Order: sequence, then C-alpha cells, then structure tokens
Amino acid sequence: MNEFDKKITKALHQQTDRETESMKEDIWNGLEETLFSEENHPKGAVKKMKRKNKIIPLIIIVAAALAIVFSLNTKPGLALIKGIKDMFVPEKEVIQNIEGQDETNTVNLHEGTDAEYIIYIDETRYKMTKGEDADIVTTAEPLPAEYPEVSMEIKQVPNEKPEDLVKKVEAELKKEFPELRAIEEVTEPVQGYLLHGINGGNDRLDPVVHTYVISNGKEGSFIIQERYFLEAAEGHGARFHRMLETFEIVD
Repeated sequence: MNEFDKKITKALHQQTDRETESMKEDIWNGLEETLFSEENHPKGAVKKMKRKNKIIPLIIIVAAALAIVFSLNTKPGLALIKGIKDMFVPEKEVIQNIEGQDETNTVNLHEGTDAEYIIYIDETRYKMTKGEDADIVTTAEPLPAEYPEVSMEIKQVPNEKPEDLVKKVEAELKKEFPELRAIEEVTEPVQGYLLHGINGGNDRLDPVVHTYVISNGKEGSFIIQERYFLEAAEGHGARFHRMLETFEIVD
C-alpha cells in the first residue's frame, strides 16, 4: 500500500475523531450549499437535484472523505471537488467536434430507468423516452418518412455477463445485417464489446447499426444500440458517441 492509500485508509477509519467529524461536517455543508443553492443553479433545478438521492449523497460522501486527505485549500483538492460537481450538474455546456467543426451545446442530465445510469443529452436535438424494458433516445422532431430510424436504445440485461450476451446479440443482428463486422473490444466511449454493421453500404440512406454490450457493474450487462443511416454517421453517429462519453452507471 502506497503512502496515499495509507492516508485515505487512515482518514476513513478515524470516524470517532472529533476534529475529523467536524471537518467532514463543514465539507458536507459547503458542498451541499454549492450543489443545491438557487444562486448556483437555475430556478427549479434545485428541487430536481435533491430528488437524485441515488447520485448526489454518494458523491458528497466520497468528496468529503477524500477532502480530509487532500484539503480543500490545495489545488488537487479543489480540482477533485470541481470534477465531482461538474460530473453531475443538471445542465452544462460542452464543446463537441461534429463533422469537422467545433460547436458549443447545452446538455441536460437524464437518469435511466430506476436511476441505474445517467447520461447527458442535447435536448435541442434529442429526447429520451423511458420504457419498462429499455430507454430510447430519438430526434426531438420526427424525421421525414423516407429516412431510416435514428435512435439510441439503452437496455439492461441483469443476469447475463457481456462476454456471454454479446454472442446472442451478434446472432440476432446478423439476421438484419449479414455483413456485420466481427466482435471488437473497445474502451471508448464505453468499455466493452462493439458490433457494427451496414445494410448495403452504397446508398446514403443505407441503415447502420452500432451496438455496445458492456458490464452493468454487477452480474449483468447493458446493451446500447445506435441506429442511423450512412449519411448521418458524422452527424447523429458522432452525437451519439459524444452522449455515450457522459454515460455513467450509478449503483
């Protein structure tokens, strides 16, 4: 165990130390005020954040514990707290490179079914619909009838691990996409298995499927399936990729 780990372990175990408890309480109150104050968030966002009781309290606890070691007065401590806060703010601006150009967009925090995950979505272009079996992100406005489906489906399979499930997903997708690529292991934008296929490949409206099978952090998996068309690969495809960079599993 290195020196840093020792300090964390020692800090977390000294629960009965009055000075430590006092510091933790001060950190807790400060973070809670920063995260939930109406001054720092748009009206209405405060109530929304307080409802996220599966996310924010855990972050505050972790931040408070680590802050004992780092100290909020140090650059690493301040960076740590800012990083945690920025990760789960209800709304933020991001710079994305889409079709070769940087653009600034406002994205909004969304929880998955039963708050098992979070993801940020650009609500000017997309909307999320929650279902019993899966959550689906689609375009905010319906596309003309001649365009193939554009969507990203997020589905949890609680009792099958990715390495077992991906073979089943592959077999099912090959019925629709005979030229499906071989299974690929990836680490970006999520870590797991990737399946990619194009039905045709010569026409701009040929359907594309882009599917990830990843661990849910327990004994199961998430299947994240993107659908768009060939011409939209650098548009919707790139935007889905950016969304998944914000995907976080929440226990």
